[in-house]
Amino acid sequence: MKDIICFDDKGFHKKLGFTSVINCKDLEIVFGGSERVNRNAVENNKVDILVNAERNENKDLLHYRNSGLNQVLCKLAHQNNVTIGFSFSEILKSKERSVFIGRIMQNIKLCRKYKVKMVFATFAKNKYEMRDARDLIGFCRVLRMTGKEAKEALDFEKS
Repeated sequence: MKDIICFDDKGFHKKLGFTSVINCKDLEIVFGGSERVNRNAVENNKVDILVNAERNENKDLLHYRNSGLNQVLCKLAHQNNVTIGFSFSEILKSKERSVFIGRIMQNIKLCRKYKVKMVFATFAKNKYEMRDARDLIGFCRVLRMTGKEAKEALDFEKS
């Protein structure tokens, strides 16, 4: 299992059950949020991961969450081999955690339906935001990923 972090690693991953750690600098990662940024990221086949697509300021509708993804963006992500990423550190920092988790669950359903690859990592900015691999798998299960999806989400391979 691999974790993606955003700081220089000093060997913390060995204590946390990860076989290796990938730094954000080694991948082409787009931190999304607005509809325009999300759209441009999934249309570009040079982008490896779109992270935090659910990070937008739009209010949720009555029967639908404004989660940053829709069927069109998921089809484009599948065609251009863009992985949708979920950041555990953003969940930790979120002020409206319940709304943020609901949007992530909506995006997981869309990714499953349109066969888009998912990655779940800490994207930690310091050593205190890192979590054990088994904890992340358990949290993915809480987000309604299957066991197989959770393990695959923690094992990102650049293609």
